[in-house]
Amino acid sequence: MAYQLMAGLYDQFMGDAPYDQWVKLTERIIKQYDLKTPRIIDLGCGTGEITIKLAKNYSITGIDYSSDMLTIAEQKASVKNLKIDWVHQDLVDLEGLVGFDVAISYCDVINYITSIESLQKVFTNVAKALNENGILVFDIHSVKHVEEELVGNTFSDVTESSAYIWNCFPGDHEGEMFHELTFFQKNGESYSRFDETHHQQTFAVHVYKELLNNAGLEILNIHADFLLENNFSESNAERIFIIAQKRTR
Repeated sequence: MAYQLMAGLYDQFMGDAPYDQWVKLTERIIKQYDLKTPRIIDLGCGTGEITIKLAKNYSITGIDYSSDMLTIAEQKASVKNLKIDWVHQDLVDLEGLVGFDVAISYCDVINYITSIESLQKVFTNVAKALNENGILVFDIHSVKHVEEELVGNTFSDVTESSAYIWNCFPGDHEGEMFHELTFFQKNGESYSRFDETHHQQTFAVHVYKELLNNAGLEILNIHADFLLENNFSESNAERIFIIAQKRTR
């Protein structure tokens, strides 16, 4: 789940990412469930784009496995004079964090949790970090999107100073994929090259439901593609949003 060398180029190639939609969706959920001055934890915050946008109105903590990503996030927040707690931890081993009202995890971070056992640990850890009735919101790729639109395809982008080639290969299991990324960074008159491999796995919605339930998190709603009003269809969705609540015991 590390982004290592990619961290320095991440924002360049994520310029078109729908950060504002993630922020608006979070704000709508906070309002819908009548959460007053919530403490938010952003799980897999990357370079902090969503975290920083939410920090203008909420108390928020950003968690990421990549120290390089967190360094960039901290620098950006400092420029904006925003107080954000940045924590370097793996979601599978998350500990020492409690008292949050909302946990968010966007941009398919949860798809980097590639085994059932690890995913169960993550949901259990998140439940421990949440207050009673706290809300977890996360997104995942749909299995259909992975199988029909990602695996077997090649994507690329070029800027004046950098470029990447992204090959997406299928794994051994349905919903599993490996991303082989090659980056080129301009360095004077030449280019430096580096490569990374990323592993993702998505599961059918019923799997997430069972694991959430085991962790004491009850699904409240499931939505597709940033639309809170839609009638959810797993077979038609590309990005699935799951909203769960920590059950009161």
